[in-house]
Amino acid sequence: MNRKEKYEEILTALEYMVEEEDDVVAVMSTVVCEYHNAFPHFDWTGFYRVKKGENLLIVGPYQGSHGCLRIAFGDGVCGSAFREKKTQLVDDVTTFEGHIACSSTTISEIVVPIFNAEGEVVAVFDVDSNAPAAFDSVDVEGLKKMAAWIGAWDLRTL
Repeated sequence: MNRKEKYEEILTALEYMVEEEDDVVAVMSTVVCEYHNAFPHFDWTGFYRVKKGENLLIVGPYQGSHGCLRIAFGDGVCGSAFREKKTQLVDDVTTFEGHIACSSTTISEIVVPIFNAEGEVVAVFDVDSNAPAAFDSVDVEGLKKMAAWIGAWDLRTL
């Protein structure tokens, strides 16, 4: 199975797994688990949620080693995805101005914003890899589909 097919399979499985779940944190945890364990190049996988009123992204749920607990809007790859409201694909984090080194082993990163029904960014989905240029357009497409799907949940309560 190629990676594109794997992304499609995961999203279909997630829809089935959480079809009756009403707790968004449980859904987010399941999403992280499925993606983190599906791809060997995913070394850290998780969400950073918007902390309303504080201009911060707060970690969780996630899998992997410790992540940064809080990231200011606009800081690092995650903060840039929030500020610019667009996916960030970074082949080499040492070339990204303002990169935050939550882990010294991270080499490449992809961050996808999660939008609610009103078009607000309410979270970002962050994946780090210990390999250079680990992510490509297949990852962008697959993760954007997941982001649109999870954005349909009521994430305003986080």
